[in-house]
Amino acid sequence: MNEIEPINISALMQKYKLRPKKNLGQNFLTDPQSLERIVEIADISPQDTVLEIGAGLGHLTRYLAEAAKRVVAVEFDERLIPPLREVLAKYDNVDIIQGDILSLAPKDIIDDKNYLVVANIPYYITSAITRHLLEAENKPRRLVLTVQREVAKRMCAVSGDMNILALSIQIYGEPYITSHIPAAAFHPPPKVDSASVRIDLYRQPVLPEKQLDTFFRLVRAGFQHKRKTLRNSLSAGLSWPKEKVEEMLEEADILARRRAETLSLPEWIILTRQHDKMKINQRKQKG
Repeated sequence: MNEIEPINISALMQKYKLRPKKNLGQNFLTDPQSLERIVEIADISPQDTVLEIGAGLGHLTRYLAEAAKRVVAVEFDERLIPPLREVLAKYDNVDIIQGDILSLAPKDIIDDKNYLVVANIPYYITSAITRHLLEAENKPRRLVLTVQREVAKRMCAVSGDMNILALSIQIYGEPYITSHIPAAAFHPPPKVDSASVRIDLYRQPVLPEKQLDTFFRLVRAGFQHKRKTLRNSLSAGLSWPKEKVEEMLEEADILARRRAETLSLPEWIILTRQHDKMKINQRKQKG
């Protein structure tokens, strides 16, 4: 990768009369080694298109532009667009879009069906962004997300310590933590350390698309009251009698006294299939 000169962030922000907004989670990753590592993790080829979410002041964007054929850089904060254009002026393979990624369909801004996503995203929208991308009509083949370290651990959780975020990701692909990034690598430094997570998507979700609504309905119901047993949480979340929930759990070979976080992804899949089987049988009985 070509030598990239560091950005004089203080001078740039002074020139444009800017201050980072805490409510937008604006902590700009400035450490060259961390930036290079993210590009390495993303495994970008010269033929790749990369969607960057939260381009900020272009620190990472320049490294992506050196590695990829095309970079689509989305930035929510319109104040950052003028300095971003200045920083990226010499790169003719970068398209800057001002907007909210949650309001943008990837298929409308990316014409490559084999694109990558690289993003440094704040905690409060991590779940929303990942689900928006993973459920999109035009899905990326790989995501590399820099998030708070504890969030990274939650994304990569295993049975016994499962959560909605982990299940929402692992139904579509395999996440793993690739590097840890200290708070000092950012400007201004956040209060906690971060980590980069790489998610390699499967060709198809683990469950057929038509069963995903049921899967997420069950997961949300199970975690709605984490301290309750599955018997009680699913009964409340599904508005089913407890006896019916017990029947479903028994058929799935899952103890009714277990709690949602103890179930593995394969067990949630079995439960989803059993739920749909019971619904089909119910309709046949009514018919």
